Amino acid sequence: MFVYPTFLWALLAIAIPVIIHLFNFRRYKKVYFTNVKFLKELRHESKSKSRLKEILILVARCLAIASLVIAFCEPVITTKNKAVNLGANAVSIYIDNSFSMDNVQKQGPLLSIARLRAQDIVKAYGNADKFQIITNDFEGKHQRFYSNEDALNIIGEIQISPAVRQLSDVIKRQEEFLKTSTSPNKKIYCISDAQRSTFNLGELTNDTAFNKTLLPITANRVNNLYIDSCWFDSPLQQKGFIQKLHATIVNTGNTPVNAGSAKLFLNKQQLALTSFSIEPDSKKEVQFTFECKQSGFNFASIKIEDYPITFDDELFFAFNSKINIAVTLINGKSNKDNKAFESLFKSDSLFSLTSFNEQAIDYGSFKASDIIILNELVDLSSGLYSETLKFLNQGGAVLIVPSKSNNTISYNQFLTSLQMPLLVALDTFTIKSDKIEMANKFYTGVFEKMEDRLNLPVINAHFKLSKNSRSDFENILLLQNRDALLGFNRFKNGLVYLSSAPFSSEGGNISKHALFVPTIYRMCFNSLKSTRLFYEVNANSVLNLKNEAGNSNDQPPHIKEINNKADIIPEIHTVNNSMLLYTRSQIKTPGFYEVYKNTVPVFPLAFNYSRKESNLICYTPDEINNIIESKSYKNIRVMDNTDDNITKQISNEAQGKKLWKLFILLTLIFILIEILLLRFLK
Repeated sequence: MFVYPTFLWALLAIAIPVIIHLFNFRRYKKVYFTNVKFLKELRHESKSKSRLKEILILVARCLAIASLVIAFCEPVITTKNKAVNLGANAVSIYIDNSFSMDNVQKQGPLLSIARLRAQDIVKAYGNADKFQIITNDFEGKHQRFYSNEDALNIIGEIQISPAVRQLSDVIKRQEEFLKTSTSPNKKIYCISDAQRSTFNLGELTNDTAFNKTLLPITANRVNNLYIDSCWFDSPLQQKGFIQKLHATIVNTGNTPVNAGSAKLFLNKQQLALTSFSIEPDSKKEVQFTFECKQSGFNFASIKIEDYPITFDDELFFAFNSKINIAVTLINGKSNKDNKAFESLFKSDSLFSLTSFNEQAIDYGSFKASDIIILNELVDLSSGLYSETLKFLNQGGAVLIVPSKSNNTISYNQFLTSLQMPLLVALDTFTIKSDKIEMANKFYTGVFEKMEDRLNLPVINAHFKLSKNSRSDFENILLLQNRDALLGFNRFKNGLVYLSSAPFSSEGGNISKHALFVPTIYRMCFNSLKSTRLFYEVNANSVLNLKNEAGNSNDQPPHIKEINNKADIIPEIHTVNNSMLLYTRSQIKTPGFYEVYKNTVPVFPLAFNYSRKESNLICYTPDEINNIIESKSYKNIRVMDNTDDNITKQISNEAQGKKLWKLFILLTLIFILIEILLLRFLK
């Protein structure tokens, strides 16, 4: 293939030596002999040798001219019938600098090898070509072209980053940027370890406008041990109580870990140590038991040791051991003697109780509540109904305790809207509770051992419940006649608990029974919105805070690192009684943070690196080729980067193997042959 095929017209110059041959060698020169005896034999022999010499000289001259002309046409050898690119090139080079590139092979860390490969690509092009250098960070400097010298400097400065990008997002960004260039030749290179979790090659569009070259870099080993997550047994952590913390450790490698250890640190002190063994490509749950000794914000972490990937060897988490459960108690107008709820909540600092009579309810208090107790109300008004619906939609919990003399019509209208069973008829027959329904796990952790014969509450009066078709009511306590005594239903985002019997003395001994306290406590604990122990850096995390009443002078919440290195103002949205804080990927460093409101810390936070990079399993070049073939990609290929001279390989593939030097050499050889023929061939 020729870069400049129009120069082939110059092959007509071959006619020049042909013309010279036809006219110059036909002129005879007279030679005088004194003796003509051997003239006839000499003439015959000289004529044959002369003709051979002339033909050889003619061929040498023609070949010399032809070689010179072909040299000016710049012949090249291309692969796969690709056309030679003329003009300047616009080249986009992606270097994967995620945590997985900290892995190693015999030549060193993968990122170091990726930098060398990227520099080899740049060296394969000329001074007129332009380069975009892009990494997972998607920084502003990645959205411009560089000269080859500047590109080499930028590549040398690339470091490991916590940012994680899908291959499809990277290539889309490269394509969008290259579209702004007027260069006729646009090329994309992607240098990565082809990690399965992010290398979504199969999701690319089959766009033939850009030629894409993939350079997978394979590590020697893909073993990695990391901490994936952690959680508490109980949703409530309190000072002085024994806590059980669970953590999941994952082994993504192909070798077992037989003597691993995990350490728990709380407020900078090591509290617990546990050992574990884990099989290849499996998970292991470990448990820590410790006493929470600090009231308020607690900052903790779990650590393991693993090499060479270390970013996921520590998991930060934070929790608040000083929490108040806001309870709103609404008593019925005829319920004056039952003080069981007031006695229960006022004796425990864990609860913040607000009481109302059904005739004077402040609905504004619902915004700050976790649970609302409708204690033996006679009537359920439309205003209470609408406010309760709002409260449930926002994730609250409601306990409904009917009155013996209630307005059944208003109750059933209320219960129907909540998709709860209806109150059918009042049964005044004294009956004992039969058993605890353990299937729904409401009492999980309350009883150390479940006895066959428990002393359960005695009921003097209860309503029979009739389930409607839309009800998903689950029983918690049953009576001996199989009627439901207590149960619950999930409605919208909240929980609705319904008792079929009053809690006053008219209904039985429920409020005086030992089961009353753990039952009400469990309802209150379940009303707490689950609080995440940790979040991810470089993500748009959403923090949910209670939107308590404030004034116009309130300052917007801030997120501050506990060492005061970072102070971030999140994006704020107020939705009903919740304040949503959006971090918008502003938090870059893992560790501990606090939410400040009016210069007062109100919420502890912990941030960790994403675990997407923790699984080091990567695609092999053969697997990548299979994906390309199965998706019928015409413009994507895999380059073998095991060759040290990758610059020459890329140059040959980008511009073809240039042969003009060879033809210049052939020209000189043919001229030399002509000279030798003229000088020595007689």
